[in-house]
Amino acid sequence: MSGRRQKFLLGGPWTLGRALNWALIALVAAAVLGFSAQGVQFSPAELVRGMPYIMDVLSRMLPPNWSFIERLWLPILETIELAVWGTVLAAVLALPLCLLAARNLSPHPAVFHFTRQILNAARGINEIIFSLIFVAAVGLGPFAGVLALSIHGAGMLGKFFAEAIEEVDQGPIDALRATGANGVQTVAFGILPQVLPAWIAAVLYRMEVNLRASTVLGIVGAGGLGFELMSSLKLFQYQDTALCVLVILIMVMGADYISSRLRARILAT
Repeated sequence: MSGRRQKFLLGGPWTLGRALNWALIALVAAAVLGFSAQGVQFSPAELVRGMPYIMDVLSRMLPPNWSFIERLWLPILETIELAVWGTVLAAVLALPLCLLAARNLSPHPAVFHFTRQILNAARGINEIIFSLIFVAAVGLGPFAGVLALSIHGAGMLGKFFAEAIEEVDQGPIDALRATGANGVQTVAFGILPQVLPAWIAAVLYRMEVNLRASTVLGIVGAGGLGFELMSSLKLFQYQDTALCVLVILIMVMGADYISSRLRARILAT
């Protein structure tokens, strides 16, 4: 913890002025929370009154309809394919953008800020919204989901990639430029060896996130397990819904475990 941050949190004598500052911060925070609670109609009493209905739905979901798994094999495979292709295309789109969005590589401040805003816009829009747009453009099916995941993922990966470039050791880059190396050679031999482990770790993490997202994109017609999940809910086949939820949980937990182990191995090298 830095000295300035430690002083802000812990240090300094407890004076009247400091006490008044903290009291003012607490008052403003309480006012914001109170105003927000009214805006979202925050009501624990309503939740308590609704618990019997929640328990009723949960009771109808048990036991899961295990025979429904026969219809889920293809959606499971489709969900994995959605995540894989969404991640691959996101990485491909992010690679050229991250070079322009890195402060120490961008050819001009205007290019840097423009590219950063493109990345902000791409990751600022949810995958569901992108899916709705691409479903309208290319029709129902997993291809719309792939496009949605790739655009949103490119915004996230581009930001991670650019920040990794900005944190590299500048010495090898200056040495290469001093020997007359061009931009491609500088990136290939001065930057890429330093950022590659962090880039791979970011791609693996994005793969994990895309797997989670692809399980629900079918709700808006973009394929995957989400389509079966929504269909079973609309037909009040809650036992089928329970199996869909269970399969999604297993897939997400498995992806989280594998991705975490791989990222740990890569970052340890």
